[in-house]
Amino acid sequence: MTRSSASPGTGRKLTLVVLGLAALITAMLCAFALPSLHSGPHQVPVGATGPARVTEALQESLDGPNWDVRLYEASADIESAVKSGDLAGGLAVTARGIEVYTATAGGPSATSALTALGERVAAQHDASVTVRDLVPFTEDDPRGAGLTAALMPMIFGGIFPALILSSVFPGHRGLRIRLAGALMFSAVAGTAVAAVLQFGTHSVDGTFGLTALGVILGMAAMSTLLLGLQARLGVAGFAFGGALMMLLGNPLSGLATGPHWLPDGWATVGQLLPPGASGSLLRANGFFDGSGGGSAVLVLMVWVVLGIGLALIADRGGRRTTGSRSTVVARSETADTEHAELGAA
Repeated sequence: MTRSSASPGTGRKLTLVVLGLAALITAMLCAFALPSLHSGPHQVPVGATGPARVTEALQESLDGPNWDVRLYEASADIESAVKSGDLAGGLAVTARGIEVYTATAGGPSATSALTALGERVAAQHDASVTVRDLVPFTEDDPRGAGLTAALMPMIFGGIFPALILSSVFPGHRGLRIRLAGALMFSAVAGTAVAAVLQFGTHSVDGTFGLTALGVILGMAAMSTLLLGLQARLGVAGFAFGGALMMLLGNPLSGLATGPHWLPDGWATVGQLLPPGASGSLLRANGFFDGSGGGSAVLVLMVWVVLGIGLALIADRGGRRTTGSRSTVVARSETADTEHAELGAA
């Protein structure tokens, strides 16, 4: 009789792997396709100012799932709110016509929609329209291509250190070295990415130190999380973390369009993941002097703490295992010595 070379649990393991991969591909399709199918303005915060009867009618007609219209007393208040990132833009109804305030760097898709909205309102009142971009992209990168392209290096800046450091410094003994290496890499690579964006492609226009710190924090959040998952759950943990960053975090980051262009639920999930928080922090530091980046910093810090915490738990468990093995080896050696002495006697 021939005995099967497969172990008894092989079929069950294979089934679980196949189902898990199928679920992953399905989730990837949902993450990429569904937000795109339902993309558009979702509760975009815009300001309005002018004669009360006009702005109140405007608020009543527009306020809903697409726009969150807030009334202001003066156009200067709207300008201040747009420059600080509190508003995506605004409309000012004046005797000269309709003035549209936008912030292209805060979300180009919302800017286009708001501009079209201003033109429609102006046509209804038979008035002229003037568009003022208060927070544009830089002159050297007017479409924000560099900002959008920065997300992938930041994601890979989290994946590559975890992957390579685990190969160079494997096992329990290399765990703390891997953590230190990931943090060192984040500092060096994050500074380099910020330097390229600010001085190479001239894609961002903020304070360099603030921008660099944001990129460093984003890379550290991703790399420490992956190392922690890998240390605690092995290859499955690393695969799960990598899929979370690439297949879910990337399409839901909203970096190219702005978070208000994704459906509410998807946008919230995206901003709670490291890629989305990293992108929002880069945008805030690069164009809004850090205003509005506090929540992104908090999210990234939570991921860093979670990653390091998982690694430390794995480190503690590894030390216990190593200590138990050492005790068993020592007892075995003692027993062998006693047997040898009894035999000699």
